Formats: sequence, C-alpha cells, structure tokens
Amino acid sequence: MTTPAAPVERRVPDAVHRRRWAILGTLMLSLLIVVLDNSILNVAIKTISTPAPIGLGATQSELEWAINAYTLVFAGLLFTAGLLGDRLGRKKALLAGLVVFGAGSALAAESGSPDQLIAFRALMALGAAFVMPATLAVLMNVFERDEQPKAIGIWAGGVGLAIAIGPITGGVLLDHFWWGSVFLINVPIVILALALMIWLVPDSRDPNPGRLDPIGVVLSVVGLVLLVYGIIKGGQLADFTDTKVIGTILAGLAVLALFVVFEKRSDHPSIDVGYFKNKAFSSAITAISLVFFALMGVTFFSVFYTQSVRGYSPLQAGLLLLPLAAAQLIFAPRARLLVDRFGNKATTTAGMLIIAAMLAAFAALTADTPIWILEVLFFLMGTGMAHIMTPTSVVIMQALPREKAGSASALSNTFRQVGGALGIAVLGSVLSTSYRDGIEDKLTFLPAGVRHTAGESIEATLGVASKLGPKGRALVSPANDAFLHAMHVTALWGAGVAVVGAVVVALFLPGKAAARTGTEEPELVAADQ
Repeated sequence: MTTPAAPVERRVPDAVHRRRWAILGTLMLSLLIVVLDNSILNVAIKTISTPAPIGLGATQSELEWAINAYTLVFAGLLFTAGLLGDRLGRKKALLAGLVVFGAGSALAAESGSPDQLIAFRALMALGAAFVMPATLAVLMNVFERDEQPKAIGIWAGGVGLAIAIGPITGGVLLDHFWWGSVFLINVPIVILALALMIWLVPDSRDPNPGRLDPIGVVLSVVGLVLLVYGIIKGGQLADFTDTKVIGTILAGLAVLALFVVFEKRSDHPSIDVGYFKNKAFSSAITAISLVFFALMGVTFFSVFYTQSVRGYSPLQAGLLLLPLAAAQLIFAPRARLLVDRFGNKATTTAGMLIIAAMLAAFAALTADTPIWILEVLFFLMGTGMAHIMTPTSVVIMQALPREKAGSASALSNTFRQVGGALGIAVLGSVLSTSYRDGIEDKLTFLPAGVRHTAGESIEATLGVASKLGPKGRALVSPANDAFLHAMHVTALWGAGVAVVGAVVVALFLPGKAAARTGTEEPELVAADQ
C-alpha cells in the first residue's frame, strides 16, 4: 500500500477557497469601473473640447487637468486608503469607495463647465483610491501563494478588458447620447458590484495596521499638484522659462523632497522608503511608472490623431484601440509562463523594448498611413504591456508579507498613477509646445487673443477655422501638419522614457534564478518589521 500524500495545509479558509474564482470576478468588476473611467474619457476628450452645446469647450490644459485631477488625487490617497483598508477592513473600504465613485460619476455627468468636471473627477478619484488597493489586497488573502501569480495575471488581464470595453462603450454612448453619458454609465456597474461584493467577498484586515500619516499625504498631494501644474502651464504657454512655470515646478520638487525627508524620519510613514533598498522591488516599481508614463501620453495624443487628423468618429476610434486591449487579454494571464521559462528580467526587459519600438514607430505615421499599421502598433504595445504588468505586479505583491498586501498594492498603484499623470503632463506639454511652434506662423492674420487660443491645440485651431468660412479652411492642412510633427516629437520622447525603463529592469530586476528562489523577499520583510 502506498501512503496517501499529506493534505496541503491552507491558510485560506475552505469556504473562501471554494468561491475564490467568483470573488476574483467580483474584484475584477470593481477594478473594471476604475479603469473603464479613464479609457472612456480618452475617447470623449475631443467631444468635451468641442464648444457647447455639444461639449464643454475645454482647452487642452483643462482636458489634461480633467484627466490629472483624477490621477493625482487617486495617487495621493492610495496609500492612506490602503492603510485604512488594512485597519478597518478591505471589504468596508471597497464598499465605501464604490459608493463615493458612483456619486462622483453621477455628478460629473451633469457638469456645466470644465471646472466642475475637474472637481467631480477628483471626487471620483477619492472613491477609486479605496477600491484599487483593496482589490489586490483581497486577492492576496483569498488565494494561496502558489495560485497568486495566476490570479494576478487574470487580474491584470482585467485591465485589458477595461481598455477594450471603455473606448467602445464611450464611442457608442457618444454616437447616441450627450457627453455626460460616459460618466453616467458607471452608476449601474457600481450598483451591481456593490450587490456582488456584499454577497461574496469576505472581509480581511491587517492584525497590526500602521498608523495614518496625514502630514505625509498632504505633502505628497501638494508636491505632485504643484509639479504637474507647472509642467502643464509650461506647455500651455509654450514657454518653460516663464517665471511662474519655473517657480511652480521648483516649489513642487521642494515639497516632494520635504515629503521624502519627512517619511524617512517618521515612525509611521505613508511610504516606507526602506522598501526601496531592495533593487528588485525598486526596479519593478520604476518599470510600472515608466510604462504608464509613456502609455498614458501616447493614448492622449492618439485620440486626436485618429479623430481630428484621420476623421474617425468616437466609436470608430474606440474600435481602433481593440488590438491594444486584445493583446493584454491574451497575454497578461499567460505572461507567467514566460517568466517561469526565462525569468522576470528577460520577460520585462523585452516588454519595455517592445513598448519603446512601437512608440518610436509612431514617429513614422502620416495623415494617410494605412490604418492596419496603427492596429499592428497597438497590438504590439498591448503585448509589451502585458509582459511588464504581470511579472512586476507579482514581484511587488510577493515582496511583502500577505498581511501587508494593502500596502504593497497601494505602492504599486501609486507609482502607476503618478507615472501616468506625469506622462500626460510632460508628453502633453511637449505635444502642446511643439504644436504651437508649428502652427504659430500660420495664425498671424488672427487677433492676438484669438491667435493664442487657436494655437493651443489642433482642436482649438479647427474650432476657430470653422468660424472663418473659406479663409478658415486654409488652416486645416497646416493644423494637421503641425499636429503630426508634434505627435512625432512626443512619440520619440515617450520611446526614450521606455528605453530608460528597459535599462533599469535589465540591470536590477531579478533573473530566472533569483525569481525562483525568492531571495529578494527577506530584505523587504525585514524592512517592514
């Protein structure tokens, strides 16, 4: 007789273990609305920039703030929200976050001005900050360690699903309803997610939660807002030597430096800088930040390329993003197989290089490039992203003990959002500055005030041109040419950032042996204790 194998000891209760995949589906639904919001907005920004009654007449800088008000509040509060979830219970954090997000969505849909939209987007971010870290923290507590990479891969694939659903949903809504419908659609999804959450998801908390750090939160948010405001203002003015621009950027950097000093000396920091002594952890965080820096900037300008230059409708522009989402859906859950074979370093470095190459390829696009070439670029970008997000998320989440899952998730998402916000600010400003330089000499016949407004973006130029009759039609071709040049310059900047990310992960992310043995974990655990 053979001796039966000893049963595997589980740290997850049997009742929870049996419904773990249903719980994952519920968590992905919650994640869906958080990611869906930004991907829908990307398709809607051209419509929102159109003067009333169709849109709000938002300028390019107001559009950047509509996106960054969300990402900055989201990033600034993620860590505190993660700690509150660890302290009060992750399920409670999820439920409260969903309610606030749903209320903010309903209010954003009724915005009467760009300023109101920016404010309500910030309210939505407050709710989202409680949702995002709690989803990964719950995931880490309902799956055993051997299943966590697979679960995280599926979770990351949910991001791809949201990227697919968002633009298409936004396009359909904008074809049939007013622009506010892209926010109102969140409300029924929130109601469904709340019902499933109450029914399925177990509560969990950190038995030894950290203390809250209100001073650190304020310093981080103020520093990031000042920095991003200065960068966006520089792009709006097309002058980064302006005293106000330089002063604001330097003030932001000074506040962020003060934040780092304060966190190092605090006995209950929002961000434990000791975690970053580990090279693998730091390089994984850096990779996530840089890929979102590049990707968010490209998504921003690609909407104007497809709709303003190529003339596609919002729905058609949304459908054009399908290959990007499909690639993530296909490859994100399978990326762990490449990690098992080649290791984190090789897989992630290859992903970063693919992103860099595709961004550089944007510099070759023209107004009549066959559209299938753009589709191939989007598909390969999605492939590269899938092979970055899954391995780096696993490195980050498994670096800390499971009771600190909220902190690890918050760190990952904080730097992802900061990277995305800076990407929109920096690359958006590069786009704006390059566009103004290219179109300015074609606007000399306009009055000074109108000339400045018309030079801010291609949509602003086309808006002015539409009011000038035959004389205005002569501006359309120069506007397209100026935008294409600006897009090429911006894409090359994004490619350069992705190359920096590839170098960082190639130097510091663990290779195959290190990934298997998990030698990076003890140092981080020790830093946390």
